[in-house]
Amino acid sequence: MTGEPPPRVRLQRQDTARRARRDMTEEIDAQTVLGEALIDSLVRAQLRLAALVLIVLAFTLGALPLVFHFVPAVSRASIAGIPLTWILLGFVAYPFLLALGWYYVVHAERNEGAFIDLLDEL
Repeated sequence: MTGEPPPRVRLQRQDTARRARRDMTEEIDAQTVLGEALIDSLVRAQLRLAALVLIVLAFTLGALPLVFHFVPAVSRASIAGIPLTWILLGFVAYPFLLALGWYYVVHAERNEGAFIDLLDEL
């Protein structure tokens, strides 16, 4: 016994998730059938979300001019001396657009997170 401690040995585990993700990104970059299918699934999910947001926008704010035209009582109504059309288009529309934008961003990020999780599983 020399009194010296044995040399230190460092053990490392392989990061299989990182390697799997690298393998899947190579599939995507190489534009293989699997890579194309993965990208197509993400694109379809994002397009569905965009279509949903667009439909909600069209049937709410987009329909307001039609309501004002075909229901004259709404266009003549006022609250505290301010025409209802101004209140709806000038004050209510902006928070609604912000909420719709927030909904889109949150769900788009969720779609991307699900895509990354799918890459990790494969």
